[in-house]
Amino acid sequence: MNARVLGEHEFGYDEDDFEQVRDRLYRRAGISLASSKQQMVYSRLARRLRELNLRSFSSYLAYLDQHPEEWQPFINALTTNITAFFREQHHFEQLASLAREPQRRGRPLRFWSAASSTGEEPYSMAMALRQALGEQAHRVQIIASDIDTGVLETARRGIYPLERIDPLDPALKKRYFQRGTGSNAGLARVVPELRQMVEFRRINLLETDWRLSGGFDAIFCRNVMIYFDKPTQVRLLERMVRLLRPDGLFFAGHSESFVQASHVVKLVCRTVYQPVPGGPT
Repeated sequence: MNARVLGEHEFGYDEDDFEQVRDRLYRRAGISLASSKQQMVYSRLARRLRELNLRSFSSYLAYLDQHPEEWQPFINALTTNITAFFREQHHFEQLASLAREPQRRGRPLRFWSAASSTGEEPYSMAMALRQALGEQAHRVQIIASDIDTGVLETARRGIYPLERIDPLDPALKKRYFQRGTGSNAGLARVVPELRQMVEFRRINLLETDWRLSGGFDAIFCRNVMIYFDKPTQVRLLERMVRLLRPDGLFFAGHSESFVQASHVVKLVCRTVYQPVPGGPT
């Protein structure tokens, strides 16, 4: 029996194609794509079919299996990157308070932004920490990672349209961004002192080796876990908590909850968690 064709499209696309895309994305990136995302998959991958001069999704899937270098564009196309500076403001206030705690004085401070997208989150972390610590901000190291190489390149450049920074406090814009002139008019770049605080890396959270040492004071992993099934969420959370200091904090997204992982973390304030003593080792 033939699979049902999913609407009128430029490229051949049916239910079987969609299910195969879902299966490959889950196996490669751990992302559980909802059954309602049929049109999103088509619109995100259609550009790749045009670039490769392919006429159907079945042809694209065969191409993907035969060309390992296509996996990264495939993942880049299907991962969602919605972000903003100081998104969920209360998290950055909590981060600043954590950095000022007496037990953290005088030693290096390490942080991980585990889904950094185009860089707004780690640069917001850097601004909050520099505001909190002043000249002591030289003690701060922020690792910022994402699975999408395209957004990481944007993040490394640290250049944004002015409308992206418009919501920021004027004092922050003046101190931490350089406005472009001439051909760069309408753009702003993060100042070097902030960019130097952040190291960007590509990390697939499903990889067995993240090449990260432990001792993080805080991990931001916001609005990522919702794309994984529950067993994967718990497994990733256990791995991340092992990298936290016992007094470190784990920041989650506003729609994420870890009631199924009470043996791993405990809620200390709104969407902010702390490792459970005697938890995963």
